[in-house]
Amino acid sequence: MNFADLAGARYSVRSFLDKSVEREKMDLILKAARGAPTAANRQPQRILVLDEPEQLVRVDHCTTCRFEAPLVFLVCYEKKSAWVRDYDQEHSGLVDASVVATHMMLQAADLGLGTTWVMWFDPAVTRTQFNLPEDVTPVAFLPTGYPAPDALPSDQHQDRLPLDKLVFCGSF
Repeated sequence: MNFADLAGARYSVRSFLDKSVEREKMDLILKAARGAPTAANRQPQRILVLDEPEQLVRVDHCTTCRFEAPLVFLVCYEKKSAWVRDYDQEHSGLVDASVVATHMMLQAADLGLGTTWVMWFDPAVTRTQFNLPEDVTPVAFLPTGYPAPDALPSDQHQDRLPLDKLVFCGSF
């Protein structure tokens, strides 16, 4: 499958099989995370791999959107490791972690796995449940696994704005 087909076919999976993800596939997803571009190659991403029953229960304390996935990645960034823009002191952590998560989701799709980007979580509870250091900010949970037969894209999955509403040449 070429990239355009892969990106177009990928959707948020909200129903997973009760089947573990093989270590080799998990490693490929993490390798894709490591290879993702980050500002000034500072690599501030910090990723928790959660696949033990007690870890998944802790995920369920943070969000109602695990969808019974057997594996969840918690993508975070370490603020002190992120690049900082001189002009306004904006740091790159959120963007870097988002790029990393996107690479992970696309790699998972290429391996026949489904994922969902979950931002619906309580950051304070997440910080407590996973003992995150103060400088580490959670960005997204990525429930990951084999899509169940009833897993379908949402009704809005194909709804896309026309390019002329999204792309501008030179100025607005």
